[in-house]
Amino acid sequence: MCGRFFRHEVTWAEYHAALSIIPPLGVAPPEAAYNIAPTQYAPIVRLAPEGEDIPAGQRQMAPAMWGLVPSWWHQPLKEKKFSTFNARAETLDESNTFRGSFRHRRCLVPASGFYEWTGAKGSKTPFAIGLKNRRWFCFAGLWDRAMIDGSEIDTFTIVTTTPNDLMAGLHTRMPVILDPADYSRWLTAPAKQVRGLFEPFPTDAMQAWPVGPAVGNVRNQGPELIEEA
Repeated sequence: MCGRFFRHEVTWAEYHAALSIIPPLGVAPPEAAYNIAPTQYAPIVRLAPEGEDIPAGQRQMAPAMWGLVPSWWHQPLKEKKFSTFNARAETLDESNTFRGSFRHRRCLVPASGFYEWTGAKGSKTPFAIGLKNRRWFCFAGLWDRAMIDGSEIDTFTIVTTTPNDLMAGLHTRMPVILDPADYSRWLTAPAKQVRGLFEPFPTDAMQAWPVGPAVGNVRNQGPELIEEA
């Protein structure tokens, strides 16, 4: 499970170097965010669909709401009762909600880390988890576009997998973290050729540290949320 994540400030030059994104003219890169929660908007990187301002198939950074709404859903969002901010890697092909996106609409979700809570109910400790030698990276994600009340809405989910040794002490799931060498494969390869990317990220490349309870309130923001408690 991944129900909160954070992202440091990243320049367009960094995004271009890692993701081959052509920065849009006159648009600032996404601001840092330290408490991103489901239903909030965050930038994703995808292959541009038809009808965008750039050629179809070119890599594009675009805002999307966290919590995938499948293209077949046309009712008001308040009537959507099922959770879709995470998608289990093992069942993507079997899911009516995620199957189409897995085959045709995969994306990258830029992040610098994520949060998990562990401990007894009522006294759980939040932990921040990141990579040791990389300031930011990308989760494997899926996106979709639905028509709700006459308006198009783009949404995404983060794919999760079984935990590595570090995460096993915190939670039974962890997000799929992609190596930069696998970004193109995730975005463009046939679905059957990306299953090898679902292995948990190496334990020795990750770190976790306890943080303060303020992160539990989605209204709280700022880099102080990831300071070690």
